Amino acid sequence: MVAESIITGWTKLGSLVRDTRLARGLSQANLATRAGVARSWLARVEAGHRGAELEQLFRLLDALDLTLTLHDSEGPTDRETAAMNRPETPRTARPTSNDTGSAARRSAWDLAARKVKERESD
Repeated sequence: MVAESIITGWTKLGSLVRDTRLARGLSQANLATRAGVARSWLARVEAGHRGAELEQLFRLLDALDLTLTLHDSEGPTDRETAAMNRPETPRTARPTSNDTGSAARRSAWDLAARKVKERESD
């Protein structure tokens, strides 16, 4: 029997599935047949590939006599903690009108606007 496991990613899920399958003496082909999934799909799950569909995962867990239990996370995630501890970086200033590229763009737009105004006044 498998103890409670915390799955933190696709690799951990794949390892749990493979270890449980082997502990129960099942081949990939046997388990795939029991779960109603393709053996190649099962191999990808065991290898930790991302993107497995939930319906197929439920069938797979059922075939292994495993259950899925969800719990609220306690406290911030590692990513949130890192974001909170990250020093704030100053934003770069926008280019000023002294910037030749900006000045060229502004003058081009200004010329286009003047031509439109001239046409409207005629």
